[in-house]
Amino acid sequence: MLLYNNSRSGNCYKVRLLAALLEELDVLDRSNRPEVLGDLNPALRVPVLVLDDGRHLAESNAIIDYLAEGTQYLPQDPYTRAQVLSWQFFEQYEHEPNIAVARFLNLFGVDASEEFHKRLHAGGTKALEALERGLEGREFLVGDSYSVADISLYAYTHVADEGGFDLSPYPAIRSWLTRVAAQPGHIPITA
Repeated sequence: MLLYNNSRSGNCYKVRLLAALLEELDVLDRSNRPEVLGDLNPALRVPVLVLDDGRHLAESNAIIDYLAEGTQYLPQDPYTRAQVLSWQFFEQYEHEPNIAVARFLNLFGVDASEEFHKRLHAGGTKALEALERGLEGREFLVGDSYSVADISLYAYTHVADEGGFDLSPYPAIRSWLTRVAAQPGHIPITA
């Protein structure tokens, strides 16, 4: 397998929690993306996983779900699996577009209007509040065990401070972050 990757991307980090073969691409200089990724991902985004047989998968949650198939990290029960997918859709539509984008702007010093930053922080706060409610009284997001739902949301939540988000008002999230980081095989985002 070959993973096209960027070490600072939370979406790529999700995949690295389950895979170890990396090919680093620059997150800012995308000039070589058409040549490298054009036939693999029409959106020219990382991560892209190339399987040994040449087939390829794009989009971080699709990749981690594929890699987790048949393991304890992806439930077999249809309802429980749908709950996992629900959290992954939430991550992609509510969480990542706000928290990850704010982090990206800060991390790479990208100029954006104050109004845009305010919208990101309002949306990110709303997402963190929803995640907090979803974790209250729970060890993990779905069922009683660590799953790809946790991996999906951990990726950008644990570095939310790099986007200017304060996690101190979210005790359930902070406890969950500690539990996820204590999982066997856990690696830091920069690994």
